[in-house]
Amino acid sequence: MNEKVRVHIFVSGLVQGVFFRANTREKARELGLTGWVKNLPDRQVEAVFEGERGNVQKMIEWAKKGPSNAKVDGFKADFEEYTGEFDNFEVKYY
Repeated sequence: MNEKVRVHIFVSGLVQGVFFRANTREKARELGLTGWVKNLPDRQVEAVFEGERGNVQKMIEWAKKGPSNAKVDGFKADFEEYTGEFDNFEVKYY
């Protein structure tokens, strides 16, 4: 059985107004991940992903580039304790 992990990411650059959240939701669901993604007032995108380690790693690699219209300049990922608290993956609004 694959290990379950949780990662908390922050992405900066041209990441708002380019469908980053919608594409993140689509990719996360495709990989069977749960969690959320949201825009921050400082123009970053923040997300939490939970799922099998291999799929979380695939999501991290995708998020480092983002959708085709995005230009990622900064990326930070922190692994945290897996909680299993999410039922699906959603876009949050602040």
